[in-house]
Amino acid sequence: MTTRMKLNELNIDASARANVEAWLAGDYDDATKQAVLDMMERPDELNESFYRHLEFGTGGLRGIMGVGTNRMNRYTVGMATQGLANYVRRCFSGEKELRAVVAHDSRNHSREFAEITARVFAANGFTVYLFEALRPTPELSFAVRYFHCHTGVMLTASHNPKEYNGYKAYWSDGCQLTAPHDTNVIDEVMKIKQLSDVRMEGGAGHIVSIGPEVDEAFMQQIERNVLHPESIKACHDLKIVYTPLHGTGITLIPQMLSRLGFTNVHVVKEQSVPDGNFPTTPSPNPEEQAAMKMSVDLARQIDADIVFASDPDADRVGVAVKKPDGGWMLLNGNQTLSVIVYYLLKSWNEKNMITGSEYIIKTIVTSELPADIARRYGVKVYDVLTGFKWIGSKIRELEGLETFIGGGEESYGYMIGDFVRDKDAVGACSMIAEIAAWAASQGKTFFDVLVELYKEFGFYKEGLLSVVRKGKSGAEEIQLMMKNYRENPPEEINGSKVVCIKDYKLQQSRDINSGRTTSLDLPQSNVLQFFTADGNKITVRPSGTEPKIKYYFSVKAELCCRDCFEQTNAALDGKIEQIKKSMGLV
Repeated sequence: MTTRMKLNELNIDASARANVEAWLAGDYDDATKQAVLDMMERPDELNESFYRHLEFGTGGLRGIMGVGTNRMNRYTVGMATQGLANYVRRCFSGEKELRAVVAHDSRNHSREFAEITARVFAANGFTVYLFEALRPTPELSFAVRYFHCHTGVMLTASHNPKEYNGYKAYWSDGCQLTAPHDTNVIDEVMKIKQLSDVRMEGGAGHIVSIGPEVDEAFMQQIERNVLHPESIKACHDLKIVYTPLHGTGITLIPQMLSRLGFTNVHVVKEQSVPDGNFPTTPSPNPEEQAAMKMSVDLARQIDADIVFASDPDADRVGVAVKKPDGGWMLLNGNQTLSVIVYYLLKSWNEKNMITGSEYIIKTIVTSELPADIARRYGVKVYDVLTGFKWIGSKIRELEGLETFIGGGEESYGYMIGDFVRDKDAVGACSMIAEIAAWAASQGKTFFDVLVELYKEFGFYKEGLLSVVRKGKSGAEEIQLMMKNYRENPPEEINGSKVVCIKDYKLQQSRDINSGRTTSLDLPQSNVLQFFTADGNKITVRPSGTEPKIKYYFSVKAELCCRDCFEQTNAALDGKIEQIKKSMGLV
């Protein structure tokens, strides 16, 4: 039986069959073709691997590694790079020299994919700066502007499981792609239909290896963020536990802490070696308790002062702090961001650095506490859509007009200063360590700073619920849910009147009491927010990458004293559960 006859007998999509035939007939290597033939014994896997082309979304590629058009592999990476190169060339047609920078994390095949990306750019006439070894995502963002590049690519799947890899594309400002470049690049990538469209050979002489020079320039910028060097000097022996979770953070974060003057940093040895299999944790995501377990266990053993962990590409940070009873508490992203913003603004104010042109940025699903802090210090607050590319885009818009101090989002991403245009775990870990030293110099802990913050501004607590609805029917159900929220919005939630509704699809905010509507100066997005009379905020947002609808809850109460922390915290958790029940979600 011929291969085609056998293929015709398989129960797979017509699109999958066409893509398989193209790969078997195309200029693909023998090992890849044999893997495709072997997969014909597993029709379900064959169908899943070939039924579509892996989508190049607004942030790039992300998918399971393997053979097929719907997988991350050397060929899908090469085709994506050709599309990106074509678009960059079109946008900068008048430039004498086009430049790109490429970096990668510790994931399996990341180095291979990075080298292929560099080869394609070089074959298209670009000068390519390729990092000599793995480096954090924020350093890639920094390097784009450092080398005056027109684009950059980071090979990473961030904190996804080990089976995944990804491809993040950056524009000349060091920010991930935003309009119109995001959709325009997608269009160019979609035009690359076959391997013969990809240039891979002939540009080896255009690839420049980079490393220590960029590391040094990057770390010098982070050093400039220090606000209280005297606190670091006084408390240099603060006991810090850090884990890179087998990722790129090991290349810079311990070195950066030492450079700032910290002398008592304990790296989790078992997780210090870069390894794309992430053998010591079920998930390399510092948002999850399991990922923090080994570092917190070490902290208990040595009686540490603070713990932090970075994800594989070192753009997110998880933090654990010691409580008065000796126990350890994992902070959520809103809590860490709020303390960072509080410290930055308090310090800038004390040093008379606030002139009236300063601002912070947060996303619309982030706690309102950073905004309250900023207003107290006379600093502007800009809300942007979910995703760090929108923070970078706002900085670009205000460049030369106003001064960005810092900002971030609830999903454990933070940025201090504007020399990086993406989440930065290297800079954030350095700032978190400085805050801990500043607190220690006053006989306090990081936890004490958080409690004082809550006492001054109110105890904000956040929760997240994801409702999964799979398949075509699930997607339709999610859209129907959003339609119902718009046409029949709740008048009250958990007994508190809804006083404001923000609809980012209609780009308007409506005051319920007056009926007055105002425009929301943000790009259109399918997001709804309900604000209640007692200070709660509920955000409803379909996921752009997964079959789920997400609910973000933010509640608030007064914190009378430090001893009331646990009781108030439990009460707010209970309030979030009551809100879920009142909305019929549990």
